[in-house]
Amino acid sequence: MDQSAATVGANTYQRIKRDIIFGALQPGAKLKLDALKARYPASLSTLREALNRLASDGFVDAPEQRGFFVTPVSQADLTEIANLRVLLECHALRESIANGDTEWEGNLVAARHKLTQMEQRLLRGDHSEEETWKRYDWEFHLALIEACNSRNLLSLHSRIYDKYLRYQMLVLTHRGQEAATEHDKILQAALARDAGTATALLEVHIRNGLVHAASALTPAR
Repeated sequence: MDQSAATVGANTYQRIKRDIIFGALQPGAKLKLDALKARYPASLSTLREALNRLASDGFVDAPEQRGFFVTPVSQADLTEIANLRVLLECHALRESIANGDTEWEGNLVAARHKLTQMEQRLLRGDHSEEETWKRYDWEFHLALIEACNSRNLLSLHSRIYDKYLRYQMLVLTHRGQEAATEHDKILQAALARDAGTATALLEVHIRNGLVHAASALTPAR
């Protein structure tokens, strides 16, 4: 595959994945190749390759001889994803606190500052940039763990986080000051190098998000 074809393939994969995560392609929807070709500027072979890759990542179902479908959502799946996120992210945070240097601290403070600005807008009732809010939320959580010194762990966590994010986007509501306060406490514990407190706070934060998303999941569907 030449470089241009590889770029088209990667872009197609990322665009379809984004549309699944952010709800443009709804859970359970059939992904018809002709319709996708009209939506994404790619060949049928490139689309099939992207869909097969998304199937291996868990965002697309590909039952034999039945085509492609956006992976459905369920309470059980959400709970499993949240549990995996706790397992991976808390371990990565513990390692990151042990290994992080002053540059890690600076990046973490900067990421929290960006997220704080967006949270304040949400608290004022401005929901015009919800996708940016979720991107800043991801950047903060990544900044917490990026000093864990494990590319494999970061890669696994990224995939689980994307699946968790899809559920959040389906029931897109902000938990308000409670979530912002949780972020502040996690930051303070991480900067104090208190791994026990930081990971305990992070687990509470994730599980509170799970309860919030699960309570809204059924009406959202």
